[in-house]
Amino acid sequence: MIVDDEVGPRESLRMILKPIYDVHAVENGQDALDFISQEKVDLVTLDLNMPGLSGIDVLQKIKRLQPDIAVMVVTGYGTLDNAREAIGLGAGDFISKPFRVADVIAIVSKALERRRHNMKIKDLIQQLQAQRSAFNENKEISSD
Repeated sequence: MIVDDEVGPRESLRMILKPIYDVHAVENGQDALDFISQEKVDLVTLDLNMPGLSGIDVLQKIKRLQPDIAVMVVTGYGTLDNAREAIGLGAGDFISKPFRVADVIAIVSKALERRRHNMKIKDLIQQLQAQRSAFNENKEISSD
């Protein structure tokens, strides 16, 4: 999902990513949150400087709704402070506008691979916890 109030960057990102990925684009943070609450989203490219909800506000809400969504900040108003804040809130990367096509593709690919890896680890942990619980239940039953 691409979230950017500016048509140019939003459409540029859409055109770059559409041949490779299923892409949905919105022009504001509330539309992004509405979409995320109803659909499966793996990655969000997020502008910081938008009317209404700021990108930082949207990032916080995304991570509360679905913490496993990968978020990349793509902004023309990047500072070291807002990069630190965004990364501290769970953004996986920070790209300045204007961006290069090769950089966008590489960073999105890397972010999705990192998300897949993290999801596999999370699933493995859940399986191990379930096996441990089943083992403990069986142990209690056999002790009685």
